[in-house]
Amino acid sequence: MKAYKIPEATVMRLSVYSRYLYQLMDDGVKSISSDEIARGVGVSSAQVRKDLAYFGEFGTRGVGYKVDVLYGHLMKILGLDRSWNAIIIGAGKLGSALALYEGFNTRGFIIRAVLDNDPERIGTKLGNVEVEKLDVLAERVQENNITIGIVTVPASAAQEVTDKLIHAGVKAILNFSPRVLKVPNKIILRNVDLSVNLEVLSFNINFSK
Repeated sequence: MKAYKIPEATVMRLSVYSRYLYQLMDDGVKSISSDEIARGVGVSSAQVRKDLAYFGEFGTRGVGYKVDVLYGHLMKILGLDRSWNAIIIGAGKLGSALALYEGFNTRGFIIRAVLDNDPERIGTKLGNVEVEKLDVLAERVQENNITIGIVTVPASAAQEVTDKLIHAGVKAILNFSPRVLKVPNKIILRNVDLSVNLEVLSFNINFSK
């Protein structure tokens, strides 16, 4: 099985399933069926079974799944049974909010450095991380074994800092800038455009009248 053969939509649903299972464990639930998972996350039971079938058989027919066991399998599949070191480029409002977001730590994403080129931001603290000059990017990536770069700079600077991240050795980039980035095929790129998501909401509201 190759990861690239798994539909991206399936991977996104696996993340949702894992969060739901975590809630169930917190509530003391020991076992669950595909129907119950489906109702809990808002998909069909057939979809749940299809998504899980890509990776093997995890439940018992007629009985269902052990919640903690299935959760463990999903965390391993998602690569969340280990921690991932990340760097944020851009210490503005969005970059600062991401640096302080505790949800990253709980899922194993550790912000090791935050860089900016604004003298007024350099030297300030975001949680336990001090904002540093962009000049130290390559050094921080290497010494902290950083694999993920998070880009929160304006569109005009996004490609330049992306090139620097790639040259420094990161393997994946999460882009929050509104610019379409050019990266080599070996680099995993995810774009998060908040305005696009709002526009999708407005479209759906508009056509639901």
